[in-house]
Amino acid sequence: MSNLSEPTATLDLNALQGIVDLSAYPIDDPAFRARCRQTLEQTGALVLPGFMKPEAVEQVKQEGLTKQHLAHYTDKQHNVYLSESDSSFPEDHPRNASVTSSKGCITDDIIGQQSPLRILYNAEDFRDFLGDVLEETLYEYADSLSSINLHYASEGQELGWHFDNSSFATTLLIQKPAGGGVFEYVENLRDADSGDMNFEGVSRVLAGEIVPKKLSMEPGALVLFRGRNAIHRVTPTEGGITRMLVVLAYNNQPGVALSENARMTFYGRL
Repeated sequence: MSNLSEPTATLDLNALQGIVDLSAYPIDDPAFRARCRQTLEQTGALVLPGFMKPEAVEQVKQEGLTKQHLAHYTDKQHNVYLSESDSSFPEDHPRNASVTSSKGCITDDIIGQQSPLRILYNAEDFRDFLGDVLEETLYEYADSLSSINLHYASEGQELGWHFDNSSFATTLLIQKPAGGGVFEYVENLRDADSGDMNFEGVSRVLAGEIVPKKLSMEPGALVLFRGRNAIHRVTPTEGGITRMLVVLAYNNQPGVALSENARMTFYGRL
């Protein structure tokens, strides 16, 4: 986490005044950070409703609508472990069972320099807050595409059941669809560190035999989620309003870039 001098911190908070509801969410307050950290530790998810002010949400939404034609769209089949199939298991085994993810995405280099997203992402106070809550030192991606991504899910598009490869995700909801687009998860379903993939539990989730928890969120909500051991999905969007969600991506080491293969897969370019 950053060691900030007081003048820098003050400037950062001033820059965030029009973007973040600092009266509701005093991100520089150690006691507030401790409460957030405790919630994340206990539940694996932290939802801060109205974190981004409505006028900033509207500005991001309008930029998203204006630039939606630049999005790269993918419609892919994958297994819940986001890994290559394993031929030692049958195709319909939970290790290999296929789910669908479909969405559009605009990348960091398309996000405007004066966008509230860029100001927020680059603000040392915000990054220090996240790092304290996540108990990580955070760095931006070294490539020009991956740090800030705005995702679009139009009618019928969804994010299939999966576990994350990274230890945490940070997102902001910008536009809520008329229906669907619900974030569902089952916490602690596997233990990746010990190698326990819990095929039986995954099979029950895919069969609908386990009722998942749901994260309720409105535009402007900041969500921190630990998805490495929690299986999760976003249900298909219903209706004509596109779901727009921002992913603010950080690493716990400097100089990390997505591989060229990953960038081609996710963004269609390098």
